[in-house]
Amino acid sequence: MAAAGPPAPGYARDREHLRSQQRASCAGHRGRGGAGIRPHLQARFAESAQQILADLVRAGAALGWVEPPSRADVAELLGHVVRAVRAGDGSLRAAYLDRRLVGLGYWLRYARPTHRPHADLEKIAVDGAAQGRGVGRALTAALIADARRSGIEVLTLDARGDNSSALHLYRSLGFTEYGRLPDFVAVGERRFDKVFYMLDLRRQRLTPRTPEGCRAS
Repeated sequence: MAAAGPPAPGYARDREHLRSQQRASCAGHRGRGGAGIRPHLQARFAESAQQILADLVRAGAALGWVEPPSRADVAELLGHVVRAVRAGDGSLRAAYLDRRLVGLGYWLRYARPTHRPHADLEKIAVDGAAQGRGVGRALTAALIADARRSGIEVLTLDARGDNSSALHLYRSLGFTEYGRLPDFVAVGERRFDKVFYMLDLRRQRLTPRTPEGCRAS
């Protein structure tokens, strides 16, 4: 997931608000432009993200881990994402309620040369206590808007077949299913379908207003 570009913004947050049951602020980081990331803010963000991701995995969330990720795992993942954002090859979004991190998501551009115009929405994670308040929808919509502004042609994602609420959200935002691998995801003795979705941004030439509270910095 290469390509060159100036550093991405640091973990600065704006003061817009999500329209949900509680007020929330949303931070966004797209490639090309901005200042470096302050190490203490990056460490604090990684610690909060690890807590959210670990709690979700313990509760059975379909996030790609069988066991809760460690702080080192999450720090390594975020470092990879931030490097891609700095290169103009990704977008990272974070949602806050009362200055507390309650959700994050990101997409990364494909590394294969023939797939470079496209990107994959790799993770959307919302703290269990903040679910049902529109946080996941706001994060996903903001990432779609970032992809459109970055010139991404097709945004893809995959999800576990039993994650019906996430699949419903993606369909409501315009994604369509283009493939499915039956009983492909293994969690212990259980097996789940792996479902592939896509959003063709070439068919959406008009740029809608970025969701309130999720404007890129």
